[in-house]
Amino acid sequence: MQAVEKSDEDFKSIIAYPLHGNCYLNITSRCTLRCAFCPKYNRSWEVQSYDLRLHREPTVEEVLEAVGDPGRYREIVFCGLGEPTVRLDALLAIARELKKKGARIRVNSDGLANLREGRDVTPALAEVVDTLSISMNAQDEQTYIKHTRPKMDGAFEAMLEFARLAHERGIAVSLTAIDGLEGVDIAACERIARSLGVEFRHRMLDVVG
Repeated sequence: MQAVEKSDEDFKSIIAYPLHGNCYLNITSRCTLRCAFCPKYNRSWEVQSYDLRLHREPTVEEVLEAVGDPGRYREIVFCGLGEPTVRLDALLAIARELKKKGARIRVNSDGLANLREGRDVTPALAEVVDTLSISMNAQDEQTYIKHTRPKMDGAFEAMLEFARLAHERGIAVSLTAIDGLEGVDIAACERIARSLGVEFRHRMLDVVG
């Protein structure tokens, strides 16, 4: 599959792109964090040769059209240069339709949906999401704030609580941290993940997966 662009007079953007046998969905550029290491905060929208700048957010129908037959992929992954749960209703609608066709659904998230929405959204996610990959990014609040620059107070603890709740709902949860960021203790991050009963994945800077 080639990356799928939607084109009309006001919209030409990549909204579905293949990597590692998966189909990645780019549904928003909005985010709850302002990570210092994010390409878009370093004047680039390119990820592994894909330009992920969105000129507007795609509709549910446009995303489903871009995916086509989900059976071609191991997973459908919500992951662009924004936080997919910012468009929670659209995410749930897209995932629901793809699940009907047998897709496995993963969401790569900052884990701040509950904090942002002011309610527990994990029950709704558990209905359609198989796996959550949550960007933990640091072993403590101070280091987390330094690298992710959250827009809301209490983000670090809220992210960990979101991971715990999602795990309790039956979603396969993996916390991730990036090797190469100053002050990030990968071993300490893994210990925290294990204490919550969830998996841990050690990521490399600038590698999407």
